[in-house]
Amino acid sequence: MKKSQLPAVPVHGVDRLVRNVETGRFERSLSGLTAVGALVTAAEIYFEHDKASFGNKMMWLPVALGPVAAAAGVAGVFSRRMAKTALPLASAAIVANGLQGTYLHARGIAQKPGGFSNLRYNMEMGPPLLAPLLVTMVGGMGLLAAVLRREK
Repeated sequence: MKKSQLPAVPVHGVDRLVRNVETGRFERSLSGLTAVGALVTAAEIYFEHDKASFGNKMMWLPVALGPVAAAAGVAGVFSRRMAKTALPLASAAIVANGLQGTYLHARGIAQKPGGFSNLRYNMEMGPPLLAPLLVTMVGGMGLLAAVLRREK
């Protein structure tokens, strides 16, 4: 039996994901997911930082970067050029800001009574130490989307 005569085998699960990465379809999807993730994360950050009354002016930066990354992600869905220029720039800024936020949150925990020797309590009652790493993951998705092959 010739290869062209073989019945088509349906592609499921991980095989479909691998095929989408190989053909370049996943790059556009990940750009769109980055846009959605940036908006959702920025909204959550706004509410959490609002509870702290935006006591530090740096708290506004991740809120402002969210819509920028969302716009770059949407542009990356429709334009190869934007996916390779604007999206990685916005995503790198988010990654840098997420790492900076992790440092600032760790410093905030250290400034609570007992500092790191009272870590469990201060992590629950102080700034969330791991939350900035979640926004860093959104930036990482955008960087990954920028390096993936784009479908023709």
